[in-house]
Amino acid sequence: MPGALKPALLALSLSMLLGACSVGPDYVRPQMDESPAAFKEGQDWKPAQPRELALNGNWWEMFGDPQLNALIAQIDISNQNLALAEANFRRAMALVQGSRANYSPTLDATASATRSRSSSVSSSSSSSSAGVRNSYSFGLNAAWEVDVWGKVRRDVEASEASAQASAADLAAARLSAQAQLAQNYLQLRILDAQQKLLEDTVEAYQRSYQLTQNQYAAGFVAKSDVIQAQTQLKTAQAQALDNGVSRAQLEHAIALLVGKTPSNFSLPKAPLEAATPPVPNGIPSMLLERRPDVAAAERRAAAANAQIGVAKAAYYPSLTLSASGGYQSSTFADWFSLPGRVWSLGPQLAQSIFDGGAKRALTAQAVASYDATVAEYKQAVLTAFQEVEDNLASLRILEQEAVVQNEALQSARQAVTLVNNQYKAGTVSYVNVITAQATALASERSALDILNRRMAASVLLTKALGGGWSDQNLNELQPLAKQSEEKAQAERDAQKRRAQ
Repeated sequence: MPGALKPALLALSLSMLLGACSVGPDYVRPQMDESPAAFKEGQDWKPAQPRELALNGNWWEMFGDPQLNALIAQIDISNQNLALAEANFRRAMALVQGSRANYSPTLDATASATRSRSSSVSSSSSSSSAGVRNSYSFGLNAAWEVDVWGKVRRDVEASEASAQASAADLAAARLSAQAQLAQNYLQLRILDAQQKLLEDTVEAYQRSYQLTQNQYAAGFVAKSDVIQAQTQLKTAQAQALDNGVSRAQLEHAIALLVGKTPSNFSLPKAPLEAATPPVPNGIPSMLLERRPDVAAAERRAAAANAQIGVAKAAYYPSLTLSASGGYQSSTFADWFSLPGRVWSLGPQLAQSIFDGGAKRALTAQAVASYDATVAEYKQAVLTAFQEVEDNLASLRILEQEAVVQNEALQSARQAVTLVNNQYKAGTVSYVNVITAQATALASERSALDILNRRMAASVLLTKALGGGWSDQNLNELQPLAKQSEEKAQAERDAQKRRAQ
C-alpha cells in the first residue's frame, strides 16, 4: 500500500504547487471613454444642506408627508415585484453555495446483496454445469477533482458576482417601486388640489350664473348672457367630474404597489402637504456607486469575465484523486471480515484530444458575452448621466417657470375682480367676464401642473442619483440573504395562518 500511495501523493503535491494558477483574464472594471467631472445642468445649482436624508436612505421623507412615509413602508412587506426580486436573490446565493461545494471532495456509499445463477458449458466434455452464488458488498468511494487551472475558482467568482448583481437588482426594484409610489401619490394629491380648485370654481360660476339670471330678470342683460353663464358652469362641473377618473386610476396604481387589491384600498381626499424638496447632493463619480442598476450591470460584467476563465480551463487536463474501500464476500456471515476487505487509490488525468472546435466555440461565446455585458454597463452609465441631467434641467427651468406663472396667476385673479365689478356696473359685456374667469382657471391649473412636474422631477432626480443606496451593501451578501430568507419564511407562515 505505501507504494500505491506514492503516485497519489506526487499528484497531490503537484496540484498544490499549481493551485494558485487561474487561467483567463483577471477582472478590471470597464472604463468609460468620457466621464464628466461635473453635471452640466448642476454647475450653478447649490444643493441644500444637510445630507442626512440622502445618507439614511429614507429619501422620501424630504417631501414631509406622513401619509407618503406610511405607504412606502408597506412596499417591503407586500409588493410582489419586490418579492420576486428577493426570491431571485436567494436563488443566486444558493448557486454560490453550489459553486463553492466543488472545492470539496465527494463521498458516496454503496451497498448491495445479490443472488445469481451462472451456467457454463465445457468444450471438451460437452457437459454443462450450473451453480447459484450469493454476493454481498459494501463500499465507500471518494473523489476530488483538483482545481489545478482555477476552473472552480473562476466559477465561484462568477456566481458571487452574479449574486451581487442580483442583490443590486433587488435594490433597484425597491427603489423603482418607491419612486413610482411617490410619483403616483404626489400626483394624486395634486389632483385633490385641482378638485378643490374646480369645486371652488363651480361655486364661483354658480354665483355668476345667478347674477346673470337676476340681471336678465331685471331687464339689464340679454338672454345670451344667461346661456353663456350656464354653459360655463356646466363645463366646469364636467371638468370636476372628469378629474375623478385620473384620481381613481392613481389610487388603484398605489394599491398595486403596496400589494393590495383596489377594492380593499382607498385614500381619502386631503390637501397637499408635501413641499418641493431640496436637490440631493451628487457628483458623477458617486453616481456609479449609488445607482443599483449601474452596480448590477458592472457585476454582470465581472461574472462574464470569470466565465472566460471557466471556458479556457477546459483546454487543460483535469486531475482527479479517487479512493475507494469496502468489503465483499459471498456469504453474509463473512461480509465484514478482514479477508473480504477491498480498496483502491490513485490519481486520474483526463484530457480531450479532439472535440471539433467545441472548446474554442465556448471560449468565443464567453468572450462575446463579456463584451456584451461591458456594453450594457457603459450604456447604463450613460443613461444614468442623462437621467440626472434631464431632471436637473427640469428642476431649474420649472422653478423659473413657477415664478413667472405665479405672477401671471396674480394678474389673472385681479382681472377677474375688475371685470366682475365692471360687469355689475354695466360697462362691459359678459363675454369679458367669461374670458377673465377662463384665463384665471387656466392659470390656476397651470400652476398646479408645474408644481406636479417639479415634484415628479424631484422624485426622478433622487432615483437617478440612486436614492440612499450604496454598493457597499454588496459586500454583505450573507446578512442580506439571511434577512431575505427570514422575510420569505415569515410570509409563508402568514399565508398558512390565513389559510387555516
